[in-house]
Amino acid sequence: MKNDLILFEDYKVRRLYDEETETWYFSVIDIVQILTQQPEFQSARNYWNVLKNRLKKEGSQSLTNCKRLKLEAADGKKYLTDVANGETVLRLIQSIPSPKAEPVKLWLAKVGYQRIQEMTDPEKSLDRARETWQKHGRSEKWIQQRMMGQETCNKLTDYWKDHDVKETREFAILTNIINQEWTEVTIKQHKDLKGLKTQNLRDHMSEAELIFTALAELSTRQIAETTDATGMVENKTAAKTGGGIAKKARLELEEKTQKKVVSRENYLPPIIARTISDKELG
Repeated sequence: MKNDLILFEDYKVRRLYDEETETWYFSVIDIVQILTQQPEFQSARNYWNVLKNRLKKEGSQSLTNCKRLKLEAADGKKYLTDVANGETVLRLIQSIPSPKAEPVKLWLAKVGYQRIQEMTDPEKSLDRARETWQKHGRSEKWIQQRMMGQETCNKLTDYWKDHDVKETREFAILTNIINQEWTEVTIKQHKDLKGLKTQNLRDHMSEAELIFTALAELSTRQIAETTDATGMVENKTAAKTGGGIAKKARLELEEKTQKKVVSRENYLPPIIARTISDKELG
């Protein structure tokens, strides 16, 4: 795990990155101190203890989602501290009456309303994704390929759902097998190559990477459908075969063009990308 600090106005928020789960954890007391505008750390700790007891009585899930991890204190030593991921932090913010929390609460209400709209009209979700990618400078060609690739991925996961593959953990295993077969690197290695942490890998793929990912997933689904693959074992075989088909196509293209398909290219902001490059140079 990697310790780090982020600044919010004149306050520092301690955070820790868990590379295994690709999750940032933030110091709850630091966030409470900002929202309650407590000048003293001990006052913020007392406030959090009171809030924690109240949430516990209310049966809030926020407490069960908090962890205790070691963070560096003002004296330079590391102590076990209550930390929470981004989702839990947002839930805690809603429990704290504070002018500083109000903008976040309004944003959460807006996001919630948008989510309800998307559930009743899925096309709104697609439009919003397109707008976001446009704001981030993606070309129309890239956006079209990204959306087509997502549709291919969704059809594959729909097949898995209907054929005894457990969501989340087994989906992740199969997705990693497909990626490793066609790229010859795991998803984590692929993300490391691009300097990504919590970012979505597909959002930082080149057009070629998106196309070959879609080919691998399309091949996997069609092979699984042909063999009526059911359960994890049979779908693993389909995933390896489907990924292998895309790998053969990738190797042939690389031989003809003398250019690698899997690359370091990403769409990170220039400052972040430059920091990663500097670290690589040592």
